[in-house]
Amino acid sequence: MSFAARTALRQLTRVAVPTARSFSVMARSAAITHVPRVAACKVAFTQTRGVKTMDFGGTKEIVYERSDYPPAKLQETFKDDTLTVLGYGPMGRGQALNLRDNKLNVIIGSRKGSSWDKAVSEGWVPGKNLFEINEACERGTVIMNLLSDAAQSKLWNEIKPYLTKGKTLYFSHGFSVVFAEDTGVIPPKDIDVVLVAPKGSGTTVRNLFLEGRGINGSVAVYQDVSGKAKDRAVALGVGVGTGYLYETTFKNEVNSDLYGERGVLMGAIQGLFRAQYEVLRAKGHSPSEAFNETVEEATQSLYPLIGANGMDWMYANCSTTAQRGALDWCGPFYDATKPIFESLYESVANGTETRRSLTKNSTPNYRAELEVELAEIANHEMWRVGKTVRQLRPENN
Repeated sequence: MSFAARTALRQLTRVAVPTARSFSVMARSAAITHVPRVAACKVAFTQTRGVKTMDFGGTKEIVYERSDYPPAKLQETFKDDTLTVLGYGPMGRGQALNLRDNKLNVIIGSRKGSSWDKAVSEGWVPGKNLFEINEACERGTVIMNLLSDAAQSKLWNEIKPYLTKGKTLYFSHGFSVVFAEDTGVIPPKDIDVVLVAPKGSGTTVRNLFLEGRGINGSVAVYQDVSGKAKDRAVALGVGVGTGYLYETTFKNEVNSDLYGERGVLMGAIQGLFRAQYEVLRAKGHSPSEAFNETVEEATQSLYPLIGANGMDWMYANCSTTAQRGALDWCGPFYDATKPIFESLYESVANGTETRRSLTKNSTPNYRAELEVELAEIANHEMWRVGKTVRQLRPENN
């Protein structure tokens, strides 16, 4: 991302960050922790910007901001609607609670079990604003399909009869619609179909809302029958807790999302962390040193500063030795990994990742197999060491 694009994004987030001239590796770890939450809250509540066109590294894009949709406007926009959130997993929970806090008429559709019990424990009342999926769909005018991707496909034939003319179908992922040949999810032609994709986990969506900040998100319209689909989608985006929204398409959202999760957001990071840690251990470094130099300094010191100021700022404000090494080695890492990213994107775009997800996540023993795979990560020495290191953080004592 260019300097101009980063500047545009910083203007949108307006998060206060610590300043410094030069940090050694040790100084960064000891002195810099995270962005103060109180300062972030003040910024979020005092912003006055609204819809505008911004220059992202030479490309102009429209962004929509929370200030254009205060709670009173949200309540007016959806005064005649019942917002049905299907699923009470992390994303369904986060969005539903934020909608409820914004005083919108929201109900939950969930299968009975752990998610249902979780909803009850958080104040949703069976028969009042908590129903099984079919009844919730019948009652709703905006059907917010936040079930897992596999469940969306599996339950589509149960949901579809309730998507009658005049209703709105809402997604937070383009997966089901874009890969309809595999999922079978083909929306009726006489309803609005929109997408709001918060760029983070459901837990983050909820936590940032409670802090008064708001996560960024993307918004898209697949079908606009009413002529108001985009405006209502943006309003829903603000209602579920976004601070600002940028425009995309269903296809671009799902391709970028699947690609990012498998890449630098999760898959690549785990691979890089593990490789660096194991080399350090093999060369005789202690577990605590290997973890601190691989994970702890990255997540507690450098990544927050990169997020706030950009990689160029980080390079300019580290020790000259760290700076030289980073500049010399970023090229070889780029050369080594770009072919992998090219292959990954092709696997996403051609539907291979979709088909694998649907197949693996729909098997009867999916949960048991998943626990085995997750246990392999959890039981690796690196993450067992991490549990001890986190206990040493001053804020945890």
